[in-house]
Amino acid sequence: MIGPPFEEPRVLTKILLVEDDRATADFIAKSLSEEGFVVDRADNGRDGLFHATDGSYDCIVLDRMLPGIDGMGVLAGMRGAGITTPVIVLSALGSAEDRVKGLTSGSDDYLTKPFAFAELLARIRLLIRRHEGATGAAPQTVLRCDDLEMDLLARRVKRAGQVVDLQPREFRLLEFLLRHAEQVVTRTMLLEGVWDYHFDPGTNVIDVHLSRLRKKVDEGFARPLLHTVRGVGYRLGIGG
Repeated sequence: MIGPPFEEPRVLTKILLVEDDRATADFIAKSLSEEGFVVDRADNGRDGLFHATDGSYDCIVLDRMLPGIDGMGVLAGMRGAGITTPVIVLSALGSAEDRVKGLTSGSDDYLTKPFAFAELLARIRLLIRRHEGATGAAPQTVLRCDDLEMDLLARRVKRAGQVVDLQPREFRLLEFLLRHAEQVVTRTMLLEGVWDYHFDPGTNVIDVHLSRLRKKVDEGFARPLLHTVRGVGYRLGIGG
């Protein structure tokens, strides 16, 4: 079981992406989602500042040149409101003077365009770990339920010591279930937490992915961990 029985588990890692170039935003959002992040998007500075100041994000990826309010203005508004969420500024402006200005304006990192996604991903993960350490929240990098173990940093899942090969969406689904181990999760919770849907699209996407996940996690092992709670939802844990 993860945490005390009545403790609200931490949701999946949330990223705010503020980028007005649609192709760039689509690429970053899709790539981050495949890595298991929940991504919210804004295509202008005003909306970006509005979202950023609710304080619910683990990291913000912020374009410098934005309509409405530019990236530096968004940063100033965030920090003025006491928001300490780590921020990576993306910009085509790559001179030493530009980078210094970005870093001294309140950002935690500065990455010039064009960039490799692998580098952006590494920087995001590093900033999140640093921020969690600075705020006294020990980062939880391994999730467990019985003999099932997920290493979030290595992106590896094992059951009884055997490696379980998962697709990105299956990994994200299992992570959500592990963070809610021994609790019943509803379809709505899964749609919002794993697929980022705030409505039921009326498809069998959950059933298909859970069926695949159950085969990989339970088949061949002495006792099942993934259970269907008829008429309610699903539960990951020991016993039916």
